[in-house]
Amino acid sequence: MSTSFAVPAPRSAMLLRRRIATYFVGGAEEIPALVGALEGRLVHELSVDIKDGVRESSMVCAVLLAAEETASLLARLRGLPSVVSAELA
Repeated sequence: MSTSFAVPAPRSAMLLRRRIATYFVGGAEEIPALVGALEGRLVHELSVDIKDGVRESSMVCAVLLAAEETASLLARLRGLPSVVSAELA
């Protein structure tokens, strides 16, 4: 007697909303590179805080990512020369 069953098709990865805080130096001219690192991802919120006389600026964003993409996005941001740190917020 043989038994057969259907194998379900693989699901696409579930997207999770992740808040990421990135601290950087260099001011407003660094924003295009930071935003470029988010390319291809669904960004729901993005704010940049640059203050005169303060060495580090910040960018905080909410991004939809598959769980396995989080580490690679953080590594991509951290790899930028102007980035001091990038962490989940």
